[in-house]
Amino acid sequence: QVQLVESGGGLVQAGGSLRVSCAASGRTFSNYGMGWFRQAPGKEREFVATLSMSGGTTYNTYYADSVKGRFTISRDNAKNTVHLQMNSLKPEDTAVYYCAARPWSATRLNRPSEYKYWGQGTQVTVSS
Repeated sequence: QVQLVESGGGLVQAGGSLRVSCAASGRTFSNYGMGWFRQAPGKEREFVATLSMSGGTTYNTYYADSVKGRFTISRDNAKNTVHLQMNSLKPEDTAVYYCAARPWSATRLNRPSEYKYWGQGTQVTVSS
């Protein structure tokens, strides 16, 4: 089992920045790929960002088109954490943000079904 706890959500004005974090405990954090998803009211959960193994402790990053250039995902294996830095926020970024863990062998990195463990979510609200 991997337990994931998000933090750092809140209310921010459009154009502002926010960083959400996810702390992992349980099984070895470095054994899992990590990703962020979000879900707005009345909408399906959607992919935001993820990291894939490039070699050793080097990772490739992937982003949804809607956040590319504005959001940055990073992980710190020593602290068992993954972060999502969100800049130039827009009202349409308002959602509950979830971190999730998947096996490194997963191939469809933007699919929620590939992720085995989920956090409880943290609310991000961007006012216009």
